[in-house]
Amino acid sequence: MKKFALVMGASGELGESISRTLAASGWSLYLHWNTNPVDGLASQLRDAYPRSEFIAVHADLSLPNAADRLTEQLFDVSCVVVASGHALVEMLEDTPDDEMDKLWLVHVKNPLSVIRQLSPKFRRHPRSYIVFISSIWGEIGASMETAYSAVKGAQLAFVKACAKEMAYSGTRANAVAPGFIMTKMNGGFTVEELGSLREEIPLGLGKPQDVADAVDFLVSGKADYMTGQTLRINGGWHM
Repeated sequence: MKKFALVMGASGELGESISRTLAASGWSLYLHWNTNPVDGLASQLRDAYPRSEFIAVHADLSLPNAADRLTEQLFDVSCVVVASGHALVEMLEDTPDDEMDKLWLVHVKNPLSVIRQLSPKFRRHPRSYIVFISSIWGEIGASMETAYSAVKGAQLAFVKACAKEMAYSGTRANAVAPGFIMTKMNGGFTVEELGSLREEIPLGLGKPQDVADAVDFLVSGKADYMTGQTLRINGGWHM
C-alpha cells in the first residue's frame, strides 16, 4: 500500500531536498508549489521511483483561502511536511501590516488550516506525521527579523500543542529548527561574512540535506516515541 506525504514548499531548496529524500525512503508525494513549478522534479522522481506517485499541487499560501485550494487536490495523506515560507529582513517599525499578514498566512494560518482539514485522513492510518521546518530564530529571535521570528516561534508552539491533542489518534507532530543552511536565500552574504559564520558555528555551515535527513528520521517510524519536539539542526550554533 502506498503511503502519501504532502511536502508544502517542494519548489524551494529545502523542500526539494526533503522531497528527494522522502521519495528514496518509499513515500509517494504531493509536491506543493506556488511561483516555481515542480513538474521537472515530479518527472525525475517518477523516473527514479516508478512504483510511487508524484503529483504537483498548486496553491498561493499568501491568500486567505489557500488551504481550501490545496486540500481539495489531495486524496489520501498520512504525512505533512511544512517547508513553505519566506524570510523578511526588516526592522519591526518598518514592516508594513500587509507583510505581517503575509507572513502569518504563509507560515502559520494556512498550514494549520491544511492540517485541520487533513486530520480525518490521518485517522485512516495507524501512524501519521506532521513536521514543521521552523528556524533557529523561532527559538532565540533575530534582530531585523522580528516578524519572521514571531511566526517561526508560533510554529514551535503549535507543534507542542498539536502533539498533545493528536497523539491519541496516532499523529506525531515535531519540528526541525535549522541554523545557517547554505541555500540561495543566503546567497547575499559576502565571503568574509560566511567566513565569520563558519568560525562562530562549531560544525560550520549546514546543507539542505542535513535538514532533509532530520525530516526523514522523524517520519521513518524510527522516531515514533518522539512528539512535540524540536530537532535543532544548527551545527551547535544554539544548544
